[in-house]
Amino acid sequence: MELSKIKGNTYFIKYTTNIGVYTFKNKNCIVIDTGISNSSGRRIDQVLEENHLKPKYIINTHHHLDHCGGNKYFCENHPGVNVCTSEKTRVHFENHYIGSAVIFSGHFPKELEEKKYTKVDFALNIGLNKFNDEKFMIMSLKGHSDDQIGIITPDKVCFLGDSIFSSSILKKYSFPYLYNIQESIETLQSLKEIEADYFVISHAREVLKKDELCELADDNVNNINNYKEQILELLSQPMTREELLENIIVLNGLFVNFKQYHLYFSTLSSFITDLYDNGLIKCSIEDGKLYYYA
Repeated sequence: MELSKIKGNTYFIKYTTNIGVYTFKNKNCIVIDTGISNSSGRRIDQVLEENHLKPKYIINTHHHLDHCGGNKYFCENHPGVNVCTSEKTRVHFENHYIGSAVIFSGHFPKELEEKKYTKVDFALNIGLNKFNDEKFMIMSLKGHSDDQIGIITPDKVCFLGDSIFSSSILKKYSFPYLYNIQESIETLQSLKEIEADYFVISHAREVLKKDELCELADDNVNNINNYKEQILELLSQPMTREELLENIIVLNGLFVNFKQYHLYFSTLSSFITDLYDNGLIKCSIEDGKLYYYA
């Protein structure tokens, strides 16, 4: 792992979840997301130490564990660090069971539990926010989670969290977790209007330029729309939600284990909500089973 310069004082650490770093003149820095665990936090901190940097602020784009799992390490080893995120993400941090309960639709098995460190010092407002008297733009990027945010640094480098997925991720996980389908599409369309020079996606190997981002946004929207069409086609005959998911997994060759199944199930629920609320599908209950149909 190493600190790679993007522009000006803005850097990133290429990792399983890419980490943003913005440096100040006094060698304090902002860390954007912290990886999935204490181990991730320790490795990120080693890179900072090698570059004589001290974390002053942590900004978490959203509440999923691979973006905030290193918070505990930083808070324990850098007592003065300030953790910042959106107001709803703060609620998730302070009530860590919410995310798992959403995925499972009730009290969840231990295998689905995601324990997060709960300290949050500041809830960020959408718009301009100051850190060390420098202005950063905080954007709402809802869709993948209910209150995801993005950050534009003074160098016009934009960190996008999981609001958009790389081509390699779409190829490997073509049915990615989405909390709200309509908000995901609206966010993807809005990315094309962002005034920035470079864009960092959490799970991508390269930093993108504006034209590359616009093309990728279209690919993400097309992927969502393709699944909408597939679901409607499958529902030409009535199916339960479990039967529908079975067909989606098999037809698309999706990797599945216990946790991934429930992530798919939750994403499918989001698609069903979108199609149902827009009058494209209906439902009926027969012999204790709820069937959806186009």
